[in-house]
Formats: sequence, structure tokens, C-alpha cells
Amino acid sequence: MTTAGEWQPAQYARFSDERTRPFFDLAALVERRAGMRVVDLGSGPGKLTAWLHETLAAGSTLGVDNSDAMLAEAAAHATADVRFQRADIVEFARACAADGTRFDLVFSNAALQWIDDHEQLLPAVAGLVAPDGQLAIQMPANDDHASHRVARALARDARFAGPLGGYVRPDPVRRPAWYAERLYRLGFPRQRVQLIVYPQVLPDTHAVVEWVKGSLLTAYRQRLNAETYAAFLEAYERALIEELGTNAPYFYAFDRVLMWASRTLAAAAD
Repeated sequence: MTTAGEWQPAQYARFSDERTRPFFDLAALVERRAGMRVVDLGSGPGKLTAWLHETLAAGSTLGVDNSDAMLAEAAAHATADVRFQRADIVEFARACAADGTRFDLVFSNAALQWIDDHEQLLPAVAGLVAPDGQLAIQMPANDDHASHRVARALARDARFAGPLGGYVRPDPVRRPAWYAERLYRLGFPRQRVQLIVYPQVLPDTHAVVEWVKGSLLTAYRQRLNAETYAAFLEAYERALIEELGTNAPYFYAFDRVLMWASRTLAAAAD
């Protein structure tokens, strides 16, 4: 399984407005049915999970995350009907499959890209959905951008390949059509699967480094000591600026896959 390492909520939140837009777009795809039982896979610091619960007038919402740092922040948003649980997403899905736990809405924003083997993951996550329930997933799909390519190239560089133990962060995210086809086979006849480019206008090219420090590069930070990671980061910024140039502002085109699917053939009545 791919892991993001231990998250740094403050770093991740540096571009909170830009990162939350896809969340709200994904939430807008959900058909609102009062009293739903909701699970948010990869709930992070919890603020958006609480917003989702209130906006959907859900009966109960469970946020699942495996980061102690994120869960510590999420505790401030817990209520009698909004709970947070420390768990690995795959293990959580297995446990639910074993005891028959299902949800009216399975929601996941920018989390499943950290888990390998979507051939196995998608059925596991879809198995959490109740017979008349909904599935809503958003994942970054920007692996071909220089911000990601440069990191992979450095991970294979002789300076860092040894300390990383040969690790290169893979990207398990597939084409939108791949998910659409498999969702249909898994019993979701109604669906909307799309690739959306989110234009992020950053102050300058250097800001791309700050962006990925809060997400992509956490996997490398986890595996390197402080001195080696600092060298990795310096080499990354130098190589990235060399490829992208120095621009202020910098237009960062960020691809994301959004998917919504329902097991029911017809929309729920108002």
C-alpha cells in the first residue's frame, strides 16, 4: 500500500482554498437524502467532514483517517453524530465486509490515490455502499505534470535511491473510463465520472514546491532523514524551476478525477 507518511496539517492547509474546491464540487454531485449514514474515507482535519454532515442533513457521519496529526485536529469537529476513527482504509473496508456494515453514502476526497492496486481497492470501497446507496470519490490525477515527474526522477537518482531503499512513489490512479466501466460491473448503473482541470494560479513557480510539500513529497519525507530530505527538497526545487522557468504568477493546471455513482436506477423522490 502507498502511504502519505505522517501528515503535517499546517503545511497541507497552506493552499486550503485551492484544495477544497474539488471537495465542494464532489459534494454537489451527491443526491441529498435526509438521515443518511455517511462515511468519509480520508477525512483529514475534519472540518469538511462536519460540513458535509450538516449540509446533507445526515443521520450520522464517520470520518476515517490513519493520521494521528489529522485526527487530533478533527477532534474539535466531533459531535454526537459526527465521529472520527483511526483506521487504514483497506482494513476498515475489510472489517465492514466481515460484519456487514454498509453506508448510504461512501465519500472520499483526495485520499484513495495513496492506496495501490485500484483493481482490488475499488470493489472493496464499493462494497461499503448500501443497496440503495451512493459513492462519491475525488482523486488527483496529475502524475504527468513536472511537479510529479521531477520527484520520480530524483527518487531514482543515485544520491537518493539508496536512502529511499529504491522507493519511488507510484501513481495508482487510472483513466476515468476505467473507473466508469468497473463501477457499472460492480452494480452502479447511474454514474458520473469525469476529469476536471483545476487551474491554480500560484504566486510564482516556487509556490509549486510548497504545494507538493503538503501532499506528494510527504511520502519521501517519511523515508529520509532530515538532512537527506533537505538535500532532496533543494534538488527538487532546482530541477523543477529549471524545467518550468521562473514565472510570477504561475498557472498550475491540476487534473482531478471526480466520480459519483448510485446503485439505484432512478433518482430518489424529494
